[in-house]
Amino acid sequence: MSEKRSASVKRTTRETDIAVVLELDSIKESSIKSGVAFFDHMISSFSRHGRISLDLLCAGDVHIDDHHSVEDIGICIGKALDRALGDRAGIVRFGFASIPMDDALCQVSIDLSGRPWFNYEGPSLKGKIGSYDAELTKEFMYAFAMNAGINLHVDLIRGSNAHHIHEAIFKSVGVAVKNAAAVDPSLGGAVPSTKGVLA
Repeated sequence: MSEKRSASVKRTTRETDIAVVLELDSIKESSIKSGVAFFDHMISSFSRHGRISLDLLCAGDVHIDDHHSVEDIGICIGKALDRALGDRAGIVRFGFASIPMDDALCQVSIDLSGRPWFNYEGPSLKGKIGSYDAELTKEFMYAFAMNAGINLHVDLIRGSNAHHIHEAIFKSVGVAVKNAAAVDPSLGGAVPSTKGVLA
């Protein structure tokens, strides 16, 4: 599978106006402009460690709250990933990552099954990191998983520093996606499912 795996998504509502261009298997530096500074840092970590180049621009109603922007970006990145994966033929399908970030340790398991599911286990994500509401990380991950058509399990094993916890989560999701989306030459382009289709 030598062709470039990429997709673009545009989404406009009364709350957000978002454009995303996503390219898999890429080390090209991403351009992330979500309007939420800490979230930019998290998506950049997801992108870099997942080898997922992103050109992301969001104009959202952050004067009210960051929630709409973060959730809607999850929708758009999820849809873009789904489109970039196509029929998912020839991919590994399953991915795992265990990523430490100083005091924090996060483990992520992914199945690019076409059937969405999201589960988070670990300490409650509450409070603020700067102006960022910590609970928005789960909102992003849920929207991402539902729209990408992936089974995503995030297990936060430990952590005390909020910044480290969230960065470990985003990095581990990126690495798990990279591992699951990798092309397995031994499949010869076949869909990795006994049903012959991932859906």
